[in-house]
Amino acid sequence: MPQLLADYFDGRSARAHPVTLQLDGDMLRLSGEGVERTVALSDVSWPERTRHGMRLAHFKGGGSVQCADTAAWDDWSRSLGRRDSLVVRMQQSWRWVGASVLALVVLAVVLQQWGLPLVARVVVAFTPLSVEVSLGETTLAALDQHLMRPSQLPIAEQARLRAALAKAVSTLPADSVPAWQLQFRKSRIGPNALALPGGTLIMTDELVELVGRDEQVITAVLAHEMGHVRQRHGLRMLVQVTLLGVLSSVVLGDFSTVLASAPVFLGQAGYSRDAEREADAEAVRILRAAAISPDVMVTLFDKLDEKRRQTEAKIAGGEDKGSEPGSWLGIAFASHPPDADRVRYFKEAARP
Repeated sequence: MPQLLADYFDGRSARAHPVTLQLDGDMLRLSGEGVERTVALSDVSWPERTRHGMRLAHFKGGGSVQCADTAAWDDWSRSLGRRDSLVVRMQQSWRWVGASVLALVVLAVVLQQWGLPLVARVVVAFTPLSVEVSLGETTLAALDQHLMRPSQLPIAEQARLRAALAKAVSTLPADSVPAWQLQFRKSRIGPNALALPGGTLIMTDELVELVGRDEQVITAVLAHEMGHVRQRHGLRMLVQVTLLGVLSSVVLGDFSTVLASAPVFLGQAGYSRDAEREADAEAVRILRAAAISPDVMVTLFDKLDEKRRQTEAKIAGGEDKGSEPGSWLGIAFASHPPDADRVRYFKEAARP
């Protein structure tokens, strides 16, 4: 049988012993100066072959052999009847590697675009409303602690705006309107409106002032937020982000790196766009039922865009020293920023 020169390590010292390897039936014989050992082939572990690097074999009872002459080892191994597994052959082929990477990318896109949202919808459907309400209360408490202050709008003004929203949704079938409550807050993040899990709607004083306390515009904004509540977007976003985070961490192999968190933020941006489209459609449904033209939402986008330009001009001119902390951030990253596609959508929805 063919022989092969290799180095033997007994597992007790770092000294290499030159030996000759030869197959003797179902035994592997090692012969060299001061070394005579036979090992059953069933007790030999053959690590996967790599394109570069030494060839190795480990023995169950301890010890190993190494060979730097990879070509000689491969020829000797083939003479013993050993063949690389399909996985190893695929790893050695750039075509298979490229195809595997492409398949992984396609699978990731499919999961991100359709798989995770579908799973999230199923999870949300089986989640009791009480869990969502509790989550909303916890979120509101955190906002009040860090970002919100008590509203300074007159009680009568708050009541007027609540009544306007109640009147708008009163024309809809009762089973199509989720439980809701409207609260006003003075904000440290500028003009904004948001919907919390469980049905709490928050309107900031700054947004009310921005649109000149226009009842119809504010009703339109809140109708959009009502869409988030009806579709349970808050809980869905939480579930989707959690699933996406777990998936990216499994693929990248680290639960703590910035690299692992990047796909979460990118994926969540896509989910948010889908949620905004669904909420916009709900806003149009509510506005039409209340005989309010959907193009009143365009007023909000125009006001936000104007405020953004003014704030950016002040920052560029160094005149923002007296502005409220975080106000520019709130305008620049408001939940409902001006967007050409959304403006066009509301304008088209307003047509007869």
